[in-house]
Amino acid sequence: MSTFWGQETLHGKLMLDLTPPTTVAPIGVNGLTEANAVDIWIARWLQVRRKDILARYGCDPRRLYDIWEGKAFPRSRDQALVEFSERFPMLSGSVDTSLHRRIARPGPLPGQPMLFAELPGTSCRVKRR
Repeated sequence: MSTFWGQETLHGKLMLDLTPPTTVAPIGVNGLTEANAVDIWIARWLQVRRKDILARYGCDPRRLYDIWEGKAFPRSRDQALVEFSERFPMLSGSVDTSLHRRIARPGPLPGQPMLFAELPGTSCRVKRR
């Protein structure tokens, strides 16, 4: 039986234990360290729910996306790839290890009515696009 990021492999099955760590790591940028960022990458590739990752590290969800977009700890992805391929060689070719890509959402369409065209009790009007 081996353990990694709260995961135990027993008889070829992957079991997850998502309890928070008992030791507190030194705080880095945005409350996370480079080692935390490596673990967050690996958790993403193992399809651990974002909610569980947030509960483990107690950080803002935007910090996860900063890591997954390569803005924070840019070298952590390369370190995580090496560690992931060593610990999970059977999964290394079957996961998407690319950076997260934001999907731009357009504003309201020209024919779409505004919810509040004029705010009651004020002289404030909302601009239409």
